[in-house]
Order: sequence, then structure tokens, then C-alpha cells
Amino acid sequence: MIITGSALKKLRLEAKLTQKKLAELTGISQAHIAKIERGKVNPRLSTINKILEVLTEGTEKKCRDIMTPGVIFAKPNDSVLKISEIMVRHAISQLPVLDGQKVVGTITEEDIIRKLGSNIANEKVENVMGPPLPVVAEDTGISVIRPLLERRQGVLVARGRKIVGIITRSDLLKTIG
Repeated sequence: MIITGSALKKLRLEAKLTQKKLAELTGISQAHIAKIERGKVNPRLSTINKILEVLTEGTEKKCRDIMTPGVIFAKPNDSVLKISEIMVRHAISQLPVLDGQKVVGTITEEDIIRKLGSNIANEKVENVMGPPLPVVAEDTGISVIRPLLERRQGVLVARGRKIVGIITRSDLLKTIG
């Protein structure tokens, strides 16, 4: 594939970016972008790569696009009975465990089943939970979370320090097609 100025301009227009906005996003002057698009200069490879990175990045879905908002949390002192009822009622297989504003673990169906016994209903979540789910920013591309979901049941999505959503394997499956 040959990258020409007109091809870059077409990509920029498809991304609905002005030359000024592309210049801001790449750190390249607007005048230089205009010259590249008109074929007046022969830019460095690094300049082309910066432009292509910005123009192609916008095509990938972001975590905010596929996440399930309104995460339900468990607390470390909740009973397993309470949490299992929530899981059944909402048809979910895991809950992040929040202590104050900090995610301290995850309780899953697997965790509960592993410890299944006569006293499990009264057991506290903190005694059954596993490690916390990974946390990513809401503008993270879904290609970044694919490998995480191969090893974990979910990924928490944050806006700043606040958890605003969760992505599970089934959310990723919904992106097919």
C-alpha cells in the first residue's frame, strides 16, 4: 500500500477531523499537514506513522462503547448468601468487591462453588473472594482487553478513579458482527 497525501486526506475526512484537530493530536503543524495532503512535501516515515496512528486509532471500539454500566459491587462483610442471591437475580457470574472506594477483590460463582459447604451461606465475602479484576480506562481499545479476558472473567472500566463499567467475555462476544 502506498501512502499518499490524498490517501491521508481521505482517512482524515473519514475520521471527521479537521487539519487543525489532526495537528493537535499528532503534534505536527497544520501547515505541514496541509503540505503533505497536497503532495508538496515528502514527509519522514515517523511523521506518517504519527498521522496514521491517530487516524486509524479512531476506528477501534473503546471500552466505553461495549461496557456494561452501573456495576453492582459486593462489600467484604457481605454474606455469601446475599451475594449469591444478587448473582442469581441479575444473572451475573462475578461481582467486584469494594472496600470504601477501593476495589479489593472479586467474588465469582467459581469461588463460591470451591468453598461450598454447610456454612457457606453465612461466610463473609472477604473469606471467599479472589483477586481484583484488572482496571482499564474507558478510552482503552478493546484489542488491549482481549488478552486480559483470556485469563480473567472480566475487566473493570474506570473514568479517572471511579469505576463506571464492567466488560465480561459475553460483552466482547457481542462485538462480533
